[in-house]
Amino acid sequence: MRVPLSWLREYVDLPATETGRDVQAKLVSAGLEVETVEHLGADLKGPLVVGQVLTIEELEGFKKPIRFCTVDVGQANGTGEPQEIVCGARNFAVGDKVVVVLPGATLPGGFSISARKTYGKTSHGMICSGDELGMGDDGSHGIIVLPPETEVGKDAIELLELVDEVLDIAVTANRGDCLSIRGVARETAIAYGLPLRDPALLDVPGPNAFGYPVQVSDPFGCDRFTARTVSGLSPEARSPIWLQRRLQKVGMRPISLAVDVTNYVMMELGQPLHAYDRSLVQGTIGVRRAEEGEKIVTLDGATRTLHAEDLVITDDRGPIGLAGVMGGANTEIADHESSEGTTDIVIEAAHFNAVSIARTARRHKLSSEASKRFERGVDPQAASAAAQRTVDLLVLLAGGTAEAGVTEVIAPSAPHTVTVAADHPDRVAGVEYGRETVVRRLQEVGCDVYGQDELIVTVPSWRPDLQEINDLAEEVIRLEGYENLPSTLPKPPSGRGLTHRQRLHRRVGRTLAGAGYVEAPNYPFVSEQVFDQLGLAADDPARRVVKLTNPLNDEEPALRTSLLPGLLGALRRNDGRGSHDLALFETGLVFLPRAEQRAAAALPVDRRPTDEEIAELNAALPEQPRHVAVVLAGSREQAGWWGAGRPGGWADAVEAGRAVAREAGAELVVRQGQYGPWHPGRCAEFVVVSDGSETVVGHAGELHPRVLKALGLPARTSAMELNLDVLESVGDDTPRAPSISTFPVATQDVALVVPREVPHAEVETALREGAGELLEAIRLFDVYENDEQLGEGRKSLAYALRFRAADRTLTVDEASAARDAAVALAGERTGAVLRG
Repeated sequence: MRVPLSWLREYVDLPATETGRDVQAKLVSAGLEVETVEHLGADLKGPLVVGQVLTIEELEGFKKPIRFCTVDVGQANGTGEPQEIVCGARNFAVGDKVVVVLPGATLPGGFSISARKTYGKTSHGMICSGDELGMGDDGSHGIIVLPPETEVGKDAIELLELVDEVLDIAVTANRGDCLSIRGVARETAIAYGLPLRDPALLDVPGPNAFGYPVQVSDPFGCDRFTARTVSGLSPEARSPIWLQRRLQKVGMRPISLAVDVTNYVMMELGQPLHAYDRSLVQGTIGVRRAEEGEKIVTLDGATRTLHAEDLVITDDRGPIGLAGVMGGANTEIADHESSEGTTDIVIEAAHFNAVSIARTARRHKLSSEASKRFERGVDPQAASAAAQRTVDLLVLLAGGTAEAGVTEVIAPSAPHTVTVAADHPDRVAGVEYGRETVVRRLQEVGCDVYGQDELIVTVPSWRPDLQEINDLAEEVIRLEGYENLPSTLPKPPSGRGLTHRQRLHRRVGRTLAGAGYVEAPNYPFVSEQVFDQLGLAADDPARRVVKLTNPLNDEEPALRTSLLPGLLGALRRNDGRGSHDLALFETGLVFLPRAEQRAAAALPVDRRPTDEEIAELNAALPEQPRHVAVVLAGSREQAGWWGAGRPGGWADAVEAGRAVAREAGAELVVRQGQYGPWHPGRCAEFVVVSDGSETVVGHAGELHPRVLKALGLPARTSAMELNLDVLESVGDDTPRAPSISTFPVATQDVALVVPREVPHAEVETALREGAGELLEAIRLFDVYENDEQLGEGRKSLAYALRFRAADRTLTVDEASAARDAAVALAGERTGAVLRG
């Protein structure tokens, strides 16, 4: 919401010395988020005056039309002689009043004006457009043409109100009252302790039988409808400069007088209005739900098919407007340039149900200034005042006549009342405000308050967000100042803190970050097409997904069963933006549907649900294990003066899985595997053993070229994904201090020749078991393949074995015996033989 300070001062007598920054500080302290204060005309310097075009000479021989003009600027140029100006615009004629900037002036953006020769003539200044003065577009897309009665030589800076300050306020969804100058003025008056001149306090005639006929068939959707009629409007009447400028300052474009007046009143009072050309409305105006499949052409020219829940305005022909969202084209007000302008109009000021308007706006993807206000809450009591204000302005500016008929259709309702303890805000804030302060603050926001220890509070009509006692407590606290609340750290009972799962989650994140991975959280929504792109089998359990009934994006209606789609999408976006060396990780939940689908029961809100009710709710939810995944592409180590770099690959993905398992205290078996998106020859399968049974907990390796092509990923992209919950359940991450032996280590190297299809993991497992308790560590340090030396289809695996005893120094014979036992068992299980 953009709020010009000059407009705000009409309703609150702010001190003359107060600047936009001062008002911003006050409103922020009161809880309104004022994002910026825009200083209009801050770098504008005159002379900028009104001139009248005397002559226009068309200059020939140039690529674009150029005109040489003489303009009367009165005595503003010091001589009284006509000012010679070169201009390329075409939307003005001889006799028009225009805005002229003279040499010596400075326009917004620091553009200095001086006499200069151009197109063979000397131009002494400029004839200005709205954009050049920082006003924005006025709809003409050209030079500003002023009303004929404007005085020549008058200061245009003052005339066009070019110098002002505009506060840009980010209004939260619960404060619809602040989507108006009236609402912000009320907050400003409270912040400064000044009286408010409420623009909605108008003398409004009561309803009578002579008003335009209106029939409301859905009082729930529309609980108030006011209709007024103005006739005899001048079709040539245009919006005055002051009204156009105020609309431009709040971010709206002037269109025509009738439309500008309704927009002006909406911004002033917060009540959306609509004006119908009375000659185009046929019969009674009605409010009802649409019939399924009905159509309407809205003011934006789009033909829209209506839903049965849409609330519509109708006449005898059918829908003439989407209630609270946008009017229909068949009753549109003609602009002042039309050959047959509108002379009689019907003004609608209604109050619609917020949820109904919000659903219609989203269903038709049609957000308007009106719908934004109805969604957030509009003051129903302001409808008649807004209609009266519109009538008054039209009569004043267009010479119309307000007809005596007044239509008001009102559904019976009672004001909302809340009973609250006088000390409730004290207990919420931990500050002793006292009853007098609580009552005073609630009265300042417009509440009627009665009672002593227990207060009966009647909420004002413009604050529909005040529904219960904590809403009232928040009003007291924010007006007393959030900054005045004491800072008190909570004192949890001893022994509380992060859960085991939370601690593991954080350790895993720190470990991967320390290994050079960057965390990249993603939305948990996926398209089912991504499973085809990942190459998953038709019967893969990961294809069974939980679908959302109201997805944020229709193209991603399902919850993820894997972290890889989101991570690979993030890698693709970053690679496309020029970051080619990437290593990303994410820890998060995946969602697996249960075998038995059941609907969750609605839990009570007037008490704590029982343990049985909570258990029943949890049983209806999908299983949500926590996974961890990494993706990497490009260089893992950069080249430099220190040596050659190294590309990331499948080994890095496997090592990331091992690092996660170490943090969980789980023993991870790594062996060759084959699954979905991974290259069958470069895929590792992660297995844990619990109670004698093996469980596959994840995979790592290089992705298949078909997957890379389908997803648009860089060559040699690698990935890893693990089920973190399973690792946590089988692991023991109790911290253990490293054992430091005083006895020396004995190292034995062995090179074993095995068939090429034998996995290294099987050979290592056999060596580890055969070596016995003396083996401290084993490491594969070389893989060699050469058919001429080793034989066809064979490879050499070289291991370094470290032996150590806890109570003595090992002899050479003991170490050799342990090595020979290891080699023997490896030969027995895998057919390995010592090389050479």
